[in-house]
Amino acid sequence: MAAVKPCSSSSPHTLYRYLTNPQRIHRPCLFKLPFNSHDRKLRSVRCQTPEFEPKRSAVSSDVTEATSSCSSCIDFLTLCHSLKTTKRKGWVNHDIKGPESIADHMYRMAIMALIVGDLPGINRERCIKIALVHDIAEAIVGDITPSDGVPKVEKTRLEQAALNEMCNILGGGMRAAEIQELWREYEDNASLEANLVKDFDKVEMILQALEYETEHDKVLDEFFLSTAGKFQTDIGKSWAAEIIARRNSRLAKKLN
Repeated sequence: MAAVKPCSSSSPHTLYRYLTNPQRIHRPCLFKLPFNSHDRKLRSVRCQTPEFEPKRSAVSSDVTEATSSCSSCIDFLTLCHSLKTTKRKGWVNHDIKGPESIADHMYRMAIMALIVGDLPGINRERCIKIALVHDIAEAIVGDITPSDGVPKVEKTRLEQAALNEMCNILGGGMRAAEIQELWREYEDNASLEANLVKDFDKVEMILQALEYETEHDKVLDEFFLSTAGKFQTDIGKSWAAEIIARRNSRLAKKLN
């Protein structure tokens, strides 16, 4: 850096010219300033414009990105609201008053995954995630049941298209990809975790059926018949057996 000559005068006019000189940016300068009226010693004062300037464009970009991300998340969550309000059609078809919603069903399945004991080769955290997303596409397509007569292939196609739309609303990225992966894993029954959550789906349904039988004094045989012999895991089989034993005990008491 070239040497800078000291200012020749300490007058206010000289100081003003220095401070308003556009060529001084990032350039140090020494100027003479009287210490006081009685002491004519001169003090050298170093002045320099701060070199740090905030990167406004980067900050603005980060804020915009965060705003966009928040907006996408709230849009996604708003869409998921219908999972809380859409009633499970199987119960509606049997005239159950105030039946559970899709979200009710998924929530208790997630609780099942949370409380189940440790199992060899089973990732419980993944089971919880699968339980929470396995019916998520029903936020758009609704609860399609066997009574609707929709072929399984077509049901899967509709739900996949709905899930794609939901993930687009979420804004894509890692979380959307994870939801897609978890949903597909369950749909294809492609892992030990998916096997277990498939069983939880049936266990939750027959437990709910038993509760509605008790609450509404109904007989809901079809839900027990449709799941008989279809449990894949020891946990699923043992929990289902416990529910069926309680149902049989209740039915026997009613006959006596």
